[in-house]
Amino acid sequence: MVLSIRCSAAHGGVSLLLTAILAVPLTAQADMPAQRQDLAAALRQLDALERFVAQSAAATPIVPGDRYHFDYPRLMVDLARVRTGIQSHLTPSRAQPRDLAELAGDYRSERASQHNPLTQAQP
Repeated sequence: MVLSIRCSAAHGGVSLLLTAILAVPLTAQADMPAQRQDLAAALRQLDALERFVAQSAAATPIVPGDRYHFDYPRLMVDLARVRTGIQSHLTPSRAQPRDLAELAGDYRSERASQHNPLTQAQP
């Protein structure tokens, strides 16, 4: 009885923390500094969640006769995947592509020299 209450409390805490992480506002319209701050906060929350899950997994023994049990290793793999996705967004493997618009290069204009007051003024 005590073990089932402990398991229920642990699962409730995991789902609460997971919901908190997923509820972090990450709008596509957000400016980049605010988005980076939100993603960094999500990484910190992932750290806390991973510690909590590890503690809960260590405190919850798997009883061979139990029909159902919480799959902590699968949750840890999923959290690692989320972490990798956020980190790869925050630190891309290469520089972002830049606009490769070509320069005109030809700065001489025949008409501009005829209308230039400096060339028409004579002492």
